[in-house]
Amino acid sequence: MKKSNRFVNIRRSAFRAGGYVTVIAFALGFLLVSPASADPAPPGFEFSTYTDEVPNARQMALGDDGVLYVGTRRAGVVYAVIPTGGEPRVVTIARDLTMPSGLALADGDLYVGALNEIWRFPDIAATRESEPTPELITDDLPTERHHGWKYLGFGPDGNLYVPVGAPCNICLSEDKRFASIMRMNPWTGNTEVVAHGVRNSVGFDWHPQSGEMWFSDNGRDMLGDDVPGEEINRLSSDGSHFGYPFIHADGIADPKFGEGHDAADYVAPEVEIQAHSAALGLAFYTADQFPAQYRDALFIAEHGSWNRSSKVGYRVSVVLFEDGKPRYEPFLDHWLVGEQASGRPNDVIVTPDGDLLISDDQAGAIYRVRYTGL
Repeated sequence: MKKSNRFVNIRRSAFRAGGYVTVIAFALGFLLVSPASADPAPPGFEFSTYTDEVPNARQMALGDDGVLYVGTRRAGVVYAVIPTGGEPRVVTIARDLTMPSGLALADGDLYVGALNEIWRFPDIAATRESEPTPELITDDLPTERHHGWKYLGFGPDGNLYVPVGAPCNICLSEDKRFASIMRMNPWTGNTEVVAHGVRNSVGFDWHPQSGEMWFSDNGRDMLGDDVPGEEINRLSSDGSHFGYPFIHADGIADPKFGEGHDAADYVAPEVEIQAHSAALGLAFYTADQFPAQYRDALFIAEHGSWNRSSKVGYRVSVVLFEDGKPRYEPFLDHWLVGEQASGRPNDVIVTPDGDLLISDDQAGAIYRVRYTGL
C-alpha cells in the first residue's frame, strides 16, 4: 500500500503563429507573475500570451495552416484563432452547443464533442468564417452532465477516442460506457470500450515511440486533502481496468466499493500527482526546439483544486523519461500565488515548430512557451 500523503509517487518504469504579447496583463485582479520572478518560465524559456480573447478556453486542436481551434465548456462555443502576422483574429465558428470542450482534427475536418453528441465540421478551413453547418456523427452518448464534458483525439489507428466520465463522485454504473475511454469509428459513430475503471479522463496522447495511449484520470473527492492521487496511466492492451470505483491510485481501496477487490487485479498508474491537482490535458513533446531532456517528455496541464484546505495545481508539469523511467516535476508554476489563482491551465499542445501552447479557461487565454536558450 502506498503512503497516501506522498506528494508524487512514480510507481514503475516502463506555432509558430505570428504575434504575441508578453504577459504584463492582469487576470481577475492578480498580476500574472510567478512567486519568485517576473518571468515565470524556466531559464532559457520565454512565456507569453498569444491571445486573451477566448473565454472559457478548453481543449485545443491545431490545423496545418496554423489556425488554432479552441473548445469551451460553459460558454457553449467553439473558436478559431487565426494568425495574422500581428494580433491573432478570433472567430466563433459554433454556438449554443452543450459543453463543446473536446476537439480533434483529421483530414481537414474538425470534430467536436458536446456532451452526448459528436459533430463533424467538414473542410473547416474553407467554412470557418461563416459559422459552418456541422454533420452529426452520433447523439447516442450518455446525457449525464456530471463529468460529461469530452476530450477527443485521433489515435494512430485512425479512430476517434472519446472518454465518458463517471456520472458522480463515486458510484457503480450499469452502463459500462461510464468511467471509460471508448474507441469510435468517426464515420459511423459505433463505439467500443478500450479502458474501464477510468473515473474522469480529460486528457490523453500517444507515446511517440511505443504508440501506447497515456491518459490523465482525476481521483475521487471527499477522502481528504491528499487521497487519492491524480493518475497518469498507460493503456497497453484493450479492455484493461484501471480500478474505479473499487481501487484508487496505487492500491487505495474505496471505503464503499473496495471490499473484496485486490489492487493487483487492476492497472496501477505510471505516475501519481498530488491529490486534487486536477491533471487534465496531456501532450508528448515531439519537436526538437526544447533541450534534449524534453524529447518525448509528457507535459500536463494541472487545472487546480477546488475542494482542498489549501490550493494545489494551477500549473503545467512535465514527466521526463530517464532510462525509460518516468520522473515528474513542475515545469511552469505560474498561476498560484499563495491562495490566489490567476488562471487554470486546461490543455497543452505542441506546435510543429516546437512551441508549447497552454489554454486557460479562467483567464480565457492561450499562452505560448518558447525555448530561446538565452
